[in-house]
Amino acid sequence: MDSCSKSAWPPRLVTVPGLHGSEGAHWQTWLERQYPRSIRVEQDDWDAPQLVTWARAVAEGVNRAHGPVILAAHSFGCLAAAHAISEGMTGDAIAGVLFVAPASPQKFKFAGAFEPRRLNVPSVLVASQSDPWMPFDEALRLASQLGSALVNLGDAGHINTAAGFGPWPRAKYFVDTLIHCAAPVRFAEVRDVDVVERFAQPAYS
Repeated sequence: MDSCSKSAWPPRLVTVPGLHGSEGAHWQTWLERQYPRSIRVEQDDWDAPQLVTWARAVAEGVNRAHGPVILAAHSFGCLAAAHAISEGMTGDAIAGVLFVAPASPQKFKFAGAFEPRRLNVPSVLVASQSDPWMPFDEALRLASQLGSALVNLGDAGHINTAAGFGPWPRAKYFVDTLIHCAAPVRFAEVRDVDVVERFAQPAYS
């Protein structure tokens, strides 16, 4: 993966909000302020999720970064990001992905058929046991299908502003760890279980 060369580090942060976007108090907005060169994926209509259209917007956001990126996606934005990567829309620019509270594909069938595939990039999926948009057993299955390390936040709702996730240092920890671990050679030397154990620490704050 040429985009992961040391000369291109550090990757830029690209946030991918979900339905209705992410307001000023949302953890994604806070996370963007932690990385001065961050970019937000913009949708033409935040209230009308369409898988292919939103995935293309993800690809456009990645292209604007002009180099390797770490995606930090939330809710339906997770589906759009995963679809863009699996369809090859983002090329080799993705160095890592943070999926937070993915929306259930079953709840968004009207937005287009989502077919989960194992991604060829390191990823972490953060899930909640009380998420109204994704049953936890479905989150477990999705993490396995995508090849993501899973972090269980317990009773954390949809991991959004309403659930108390404004400033969220743990999100920055996940992004920083993905950045430090993104070199493909290093990931090739780390067993999947080691990756899971690295991320599966208590993460309630």
